[in-house]
Amino acid sequence: MSIDPLSKEVSNRICNHMNKDHQNALIAYALHYGGIENPQKARMISIESESMQIEVDGELISIQFDHTLTDSEDAHKTLVAMLKAMPKAQN
Repeated sequence: MSIDPLSKEVSNRICNHMNKDHQNALIAYALHYGGIENPQKARMISIESESMQIEVDGELISIQFDHTLTDSEDAHKTLVAMLKAMPKAQN
């Protein structure tokens, strides 16, 4: 069993930042990658090397990454890239 490179502390830090400063991005992830129609409220619950978990309007969804994240810098770059890959109307 391998150890996830994103520790609980790193996950908490990223989640707190996203929930505080990037609510629109979380809504966009839920819409584009999660397939949630008309999401109103989203909160990142956790992020791991393979996926992120977001609570959207009371429902927990998991969004898989296109690669295994190696560290917090990779997580940041990947989240930004995912946002930039969306059609402009969504982000």
